[in-house]
Amino acid sequence: MEVATVGGGCFWCIEACYNMMRGVTSAVSGYAAGHVKDPTYKQVCAGTTGHAEVVQITYDPSLISYKEILEIFFTLHDPTTKDRQGNDVGTQYRSIILTHNDAQRQVAEQVMKQVSDEGWWPAPLVTQLQPLDVFYPAEDYHQNYFVQNPGQGYCRAVVGPKVAKFRAKFASKLK
Repeated sequence: MEVATVGGGCFWCIEACYNMMRGVTSAVSGYAAGHVKDPTYKQVCAGTTGHAEVVQITYDPSLISYKEILEIFFTLHDPTTKDRQGNDVGTQYRSIILTHNDAQRQVAEQVMKQVSDEGWWPAPLVTQLQPLDVFYPAEDYHQNYFVQNPGQGYCRAVVGPKVAKFRAKFASKLK
């Protein structure tokens, strides 16, 4: 198994999509890339910890590659808006790839170049690329949030439509 860590706005959306992927054994919501040890959701939402909402994905590279994980990542959020995804605004919602080794950094650079060169988005990428220092899992109630709370307002208005779009686009890659 291998591990990838990405952040693209609210972790509920990203986690829900990756947890449906064939080859992914887990997608865990959490926090990374900040300066506060073991932050809480409330602290991260205040925007003072430096952390981003991220998802740590454990996957079988014989079934899905790191490159595929990143290509999907660039379709799940808008990587051209700095510190925001839709109505979610703040550094905690920034687009970020946190690499676990040099090989991942190289693949991430290649995928970012591909996304830019092929014009996947009409504006330049603002996605940060940096090594992962430490990952802090989010509180238990954030894990599998969409599955456990499909009727919650944010889930109906934001997560649900993203998941539906994801299912349609990547139907062949679903469990």
